[in-house]
Amino acid sequence: MAGSEAIGLHRRGTGPALVLLHCLGVDRHLWDFAALGLAADFTLLTCDFPGHGETPTPAAAYSIGDLTDRLAALLAHEGLARAHVAGISLGGLVAQDFAARYPERVERLALIDTTPRYADAMRAMWAVRAREARQHGVASLVPGLLDIWFTADCIQHNPHEVRYVRDTLARCDGEGYALACEALAAADLRDGAARIAAPTLVICGEQDIPSFLESARWLVDSVKGAKLAWLGPARHCSILEQPEQFGRALRSFLAD
Repeated sequence: MAGSEAIGLHRRGTGPALVLLHCLGVDRHLWDFAALGLAADFTLLTCDFPGHGETPTPAAAYSIGDLTDRLAALLAHEGLARAHVAGISLGGLVAQDFAARYPERVERLALIDTTPRYADAMRAMWAVRAREARQHGVASLVPGLLDIWFTADCIQHNPHEVRYVRDTLARCDGEGYALACEALAAADLRDGAARIAAPTLVICGEQDIPSFLESARWLVDSVKGAKLAWLGPARHCSILEQPEQFGRALRSFLAD
């Protein structure tokens, strides 16, 4: 897998450091739509996961733990000893693993539309998606993915957030997407929840699929002192469907 030197860290804004980790199939520009003025009060730190955006696709399989270690190395290289960390879906798995394994480096933690472990049916689904991405490209998956990410009303209105997701997924490298699918299928971070020491906010779309709703409740029950915020109407990509609700919830949590 490409080392941390191959992953570029992008900064904007001023104030305390806030690391923002994107979800599968898109890139760091997700936060251009979701951050909504946070750069006025925080230094926003974003990067592209392997095989996404500007980061090359690795030559071999990797794990969520590998992504976590590369994030730790990247932040150390930048001289960042501590930061707030927020991640959605794939980014949420990396964020929770980072907080469990590097607790001294996390000020506050936001886990968005994510899970510590996918249910067995979902784990099997990742193998199907990986195979489809390799054989036919990620563009072949876009219609079904949009139905998971956004409510039907949001898709019908086709705002710029939906257009960004549609276009970015269609451009995503098939092998890069497949390798990330396989990392997600193999992940089991449940044992780490008890080691998360940072104040934690769990955020989830009210209309997300049932397994993510269950995971949000599990995280709140398993991470000491964690709080839960629902965004709605919203499905899996709640922060793009309800960016203003997300911005208020995150800003209030970080200022608490």
